[in-house]
Amino acid sequence: MAVHGPVVKIHPVVLASIADSYERRNEGASRVIGTLLGTTDKHSVDVTNCFSVPHNESEDEVAVDMEFAKNMYELHKKVSPSEVIVGWYATGFDITEHSVLIHEYYSREAPNPIHLTVDTALQSNKMNIRAYVSSQMGVPAKTVGVMFTPLSVKYIYYDTERIGVDLLQRTRASPSRTNGLTTDLAQVASAAGRVQEMLSTVLAYIEDVLSGKVMADNSVGRFLMDLVNKVPKISAEDFESMLNSNINDLLMVTYLANLTQAQIALNEKLVVL
Repeated sequence: MAVHGPVVKIHPVVLASIADSYERRNEGASRVIGTLLGTTDKHSVDVTNCFSVPHNESEDEVAVDMEFAKNMYELHKKVSPSEVIVGWYATGFDITEHSVLIHEYYSREAPNPIHLTVDTALQSNKMNIRAYVSSQMGVPAKTVGVMFTPLSVKYIYYDTERIGVDLLQRTRASPSRTNGLTTDLAQVASAAGRVQEMLSTVLAYIEDVLSGKVMADNSVGRFLMDLVNKVPKISAEDFESMLNSNINDLLMVTYLANLTQAQIALNEKLVVL
């Protein structure tokens, strides 16, 4: 169970990068480790990026390329200066003795870093993802140990990341495990279909409340009132005109893009000849 502490929010690109690093690991390596980047506040840790760090470990010792980790972080700061080191990750299900040594290094690089474990071996038929924070335990001035306590983990995404996540979800139903990007018009149609389904659900709930089949919920009513207030007051004719105008603009941009691609392809063939 998670203790009281910051909530760890993980973006899809982080999980994809960790899985890719595990698939590309050196022969004989049992796990991979890396640095977690993101932002922090009083209530949450937002993990938005990561990179793997070369390391070697055996039963007796562990060696981590600290110089590589520092250089990679310096290069990353030039691209995303707002992202800082928030912790580190390791593939696997358990926390080992070597994890304590690695965590000590990251404790010098970030205040109270988190440790993320990703079960890429799918021991429980799914990718278990857990986050921990360390705390010292023991008698002061005597031998002090380290205890890893779990934190709550949430998965969030930006709107642009949602496109990639939806595409990956569709590959699960494909026999070849491959799928292509949909066109802009198909995405508009899919979004309109989802909105229509949600509106149907809301209308069904309202009808059930008015008929007495369902007890009214004040919190739901407030959400619906807030939703109605956000909808601009516009006539059906004006809305249809705006929609048709936007669709025409989209079709024109699509046509110009296809025309440009054809022109470039034709020019490449003429150059070859």
